[in-house]
Amino acid sequence: MKTKAFIFDLDGVIVDTAKYHYLAWQKIASQLGIEFTPEHNEELKGVSRVRSLDLILELGKIEATQENKNLWLVQKNEDYLSYLVDMDESEILPGVVPVLKFLKENNQKIALGSASKNARPILQKTGIISYFDAIVDGNDVTNAKPDPEVFLRAAQLLGANPEDAIVFEDSVAGVQAANIANMKSVGIGEAKILHEAQFIFPDFTHIDEQFIESLIK
Repeated sequence: MKTKAFIFDLDGVIVDTAKYHYLAWQKIASQLGIEFTPEHNEELKGVSRVRSLDLILELGKIEATQENKNLWLVQKNEDYLSYLVDMDESEILPGVVPVLKFLKENNQKIALGSASKNARPILQKTGIISYFDAIVDGNDVTNAKPDPEVFLRAAQLLGANPEDAIVFEDSVAGVQAANIANMKSVGIGEAKILHEAQFIFPDFTHIDEQFIESLIK
């Protein structure tokens, strides 16, 4: 088997923290008198915190000073972190750990490529940080997905060429970033949303060893 670079997004791929992001953003939106639905939250998947706030403000047709934006961003992160305090391995999405184990057993390189600035504590709390050879998160990059910076940086840290990298993503922006980077894209979620991905699975329980082996050959 060849050695490839397997890059995973975090939210909605490895763990389901989307619900916590939603609660934190909903609290901000409610304070501003903006109706913020789960459907609106879907549009924020893979989007940076700063851009997410801008989209919410646009939704409510609200103009704000940078000072107020900064305050709301801090509040959002504090609220989000408060929800993460009790996270443990039960938050890992079904089927993820067997895939990580199989990759490790076959000497494949694994990285995290996420917009989250809380990736490391989440991986530590869920007990899977040791699987990752490299972690690139929102603290390490300037450009948000669909810019491919986060994935290109992850591949670089793994010593891999982009064409030897495989990205697992649950967001449209993330799939687009992988495609722009000339990496294989594996969409985790609904086919009608992630139709730009080269491969699509409802979740990791549908990914078997034969599929992973086909990516390594």
